[in-house]
Amino acid sequence: MTAVEHSQRAPCAIGIDVGGTKCAAGLVLFPDGRVLARRLQPTRPLRGGEAVLADVVEMACSLQREAAALGAQPTAVGLAVAELVGVAGQVLSEATIRWRGVDVAAVLEAATNLPLTLDADVRAAARGEAQLGAGRSFQSFLYVTVGTGISASLVIDRTPYAGARGLTGTFASSRGLIPSDDGRLAAGPALEQFAAGPALAARLAALQSGFGGTAFDVVALAAAGDPPAREIVSSAGNALGAAIGQLVNVLDPEAVVIGGGLGMVGGLYRETLEAAMRKHIWSELHRDLPLVSAELGNDAGFVGAAFGACRCEVEGRQP
Repeated sequence: MTAVEHSQRAPCAIGIDVGGTKCAAGLVLFPDGRVLARRLQPTRPLRGGEAVLADVVEMACSLQREAAALGAQPTAVGLAVAELVGVAGQVLSEATIRWRGVDVAAVLEAATNLPLTLDADVRAAARGEAQLGAGRSFQSFLYVTVGTGISASLVIDRTPYAGARGLTGTFASSRGLIPSDDGRLAAGPALEQFAAGPALAARLAALQSGFGGTAFDVVALAAAGDPPAREIVSSAGNALGAAIGQLVNVLDPEAVVIGGGLGMVGGLYRETLEAAMRKHIWSELHRDLPLVSAELGNDAGFVGAAFGACRCEVEGRQP
């Protein structure tokens, strides 16, 4: 059976992942999660929520048209957004994407004539990894994504835990209090402002006038031996790894899956992150738990969003 013939018989859904840097979308076939078509473009959130929503509508409609050309019929749209999303599918924050108070579901459902399911991006990506990626062999795992921001999701029985209000995922956005030996408390920066992608670039720019690169440029400089870049990358990895270690202490997952653009880069960032994580896991009984890279890459969010919309599961999920 050809891909086109298969798409005409199998159910499919549109998945869209709206992050702080990019919007990724795809036409996802079930139950195997095959991606028949993709879209990728910058989010540019500073334009405002209406402009971003208009882009998302166009992506969805474009994938609908491509589905029709393939003879496929999407049955739903799954949308993931880099904000807090309540259990009823309402956007509850506007740190990056200004959709708070906007009836996003009504807009997309009117444009596509398909039901929409809205979820937080970290939970959608975790669902994608649970169904088709690095988490499919685990009953429980902690998914951590590192990119424009840093978020985490606990997955149990292949289902991301949403919490009582749907507000899980916020992991690195709040300032912390650090006790010192003299009994004082020092307020540290939010972990995202120290270890996420934009933070790495901003920290190096503060040290080297004229630097206007991205986090990936900082990582490349570190790999080439640049001392300031190496200090920034290693300190970021250490801080994030220690925080992940504390989550492991609390949650005791079978494994940790790292995703996101920066989380997948490897090298010094990953090496220091892993060393710090294992150092800060208190019990030796799970200090050697697996730390694995996400497998779906840029597809994780929209694939997971599509699965959430269709309430489908992969058959024979063991790798």
